[in-house]
Amino acid sequence: MATDSTGGPPALPLSRFRVLDLTRARSGPAAVRQFADWGADVIMIEAPGGGGDILGSRTSSDFQNLHRNKRSLTLDLKKQSDREIFYKLVRQSDVVVENFRPDVKHRLKIDYETLRTINPHIVYASLSGFGETGPYRNRQGLDQIVQGMGGLMAITGDATSAPMRAGIAVSDMAAGLYVAIAILTALLEREATGRGRWVRGSLLQSMIGMLDFQALRWLVDHNVPQPEGNHHPSTAPMGLFETADGHVNLAASGDTMFARFCALTGRPDLLADDRFATDAGRFANREQLRAEVNAVMRTRTSAEWIDACNAAGLPCGPVYGIDKMFEDPQVRHLRVTRAVTAPSLGELELLAQPIEFDGVDFEIHRPAPQLGEHSQEILEELEAASALSGNDQREEQL
Repeated sequence: MATDSTGGPPALPLSRFRVLDLTRARSGPAAVRQFADWGADVIMIEAPGGGGDILGSRTSSDFQNLHRNKRSLTLDLKKQSDREIFYKLVRQSDVVVENFRPDVKHRLKIDYETLRTINPHIVYASLSGFGETGPYRNRQGLDQIVQGMGGLMAITGDATSAPMRAGIAVSDMAAGLYVAIAILTALLEREATGRGRWVRGSLLQSMIGMLDFQALRWLVDHNVPQPEGNHHPSTAPMGLFETADGHVNLAASGDTMFARFCALTGRPDLLADDRFATDAGRFANREQLRAEVNAVMRTRTSAEWIDACNAAGLPCGPVYGIDKMFEDPQVRHLRVTRAVTAPSLGELELLAQPIEFDGVDFEIHRPAPQLGEHSQEILEELEAASALSGNDQREEQL
């Protein structure tokens, strides 16, 4: 495959942009990865000693997945000489992304107010734990802390186990995706106005945003959501049910779906039962209904129910361990992973982007970089671009 001057594939949707990545941990890199994967020239600005990223070793699977498709340049931004190099890069870039605590960027003189005097077109994105202002602005934000503060843990688990953290870094990933959307929105606006903008996101705001209907149950309905375990918090029957050899997830709520379930299972008596005749009644009597549904579902295997329910128009699916999930034929068909070869690690299977563009065959074109791996080539590019810019200015003067 032909490549562009930075080693990436040509004509990817974001290949015209350069992004300077000052982020560490998970939320910031998750935001920047959206640009790196779709062709932007992403330059990781790293301290010469590496900075002690909490993800651990650069050879870890986590680091490799978050930082693929990027280049690495080492700069000590505490030094004026290195900061001047960074400023030159800012002049030639479109986006700067950082997730320092809010006071750090001002101390380093790399805040938005400073950088927009260098490049008024720059889109500057800040991602913090709790926001740029307010009483918690300088606290360190970690996903589990924010899951607790943001209400998720209180509604996760069941009445005997809550509060419980979700099994993935929900606030980190949500914040990264929200900030990526904000950057793209600012870039679209810049095409009309020519001006850059400072966009800001936080783990706490993103976590609350992800609550969605659960938050509205309090804000509008004035009901405090409670943990419902593996069942839907506002309708029944919808959740995890036992089978003869395990469990399945089944959605049979609403009048139409429930009628289909009763017909499929030969239980018209459930439909005729006054307790279960309406959606409100089914939810009010959900414990009794779950017992009835479990009794029915235990009569056949998970595979039998999955086939029968889906044939009848009832959503039903297996409960996989992650290893079995990757073996599912639909998952394999969707190509949710891609391979890349990394120095000293060999071929790695990493997660692909979960979206598709018509006419674009997504591939991972770079492994995560070694610390400072691309410093020389980036500095040479910078020098060449500066010389070209100087020549253009002299020609204009003449």
